[in-house]
Amino acid sequence: MAAYSADEMTSLKQTKAASVLSLFTSGGTLICCALPALLVGIGAGAAMSTLVSNVPQLVWFSEHKLGVFSFAALMLLVSGFMQWRAKSLPCPVDPALAATCIATRKASFRVYLFSVLIFLVGGFFAFIAPLLF
Repeated sequence: MAAYSADEMTSLKQTKAASVLSLFTSGGTLICCALPALLVGIGAGAAMSTLVSNVPQLVWFSEHKLGVFSFAALMLLVSGFMQWRAKSLPCPVDPALAATCIATRKASFRVYLFSVLIFLVGGFFAFIAPLLF
């Protein structure tokens, strides 16, 4: 039975961790800009006001959106590099472990793509929508 080498295990764990971290950092871009724009856009400005009153820390994201987006972009770049690097690593010979390896890579890549989508939506509402409307 073939097992992962120590380097392969470390790389897979790092790739998974980077994907999850990029998801959370890009989620901050939604909190910063897309959520307030959505609530105000659908006429739920009172709901947004109540949300900010109850969770005033949300305002910090809007006040520091350039830093939030810069950090999210950095994390997405790191995660993308790790995805690219892990793509070329061999999977174990054992069929069960190979299937797990492939499934983990696919899931990690999907999380990464979802993170990029969230980042782009947040970026649109933070930087492009104010210029258009």
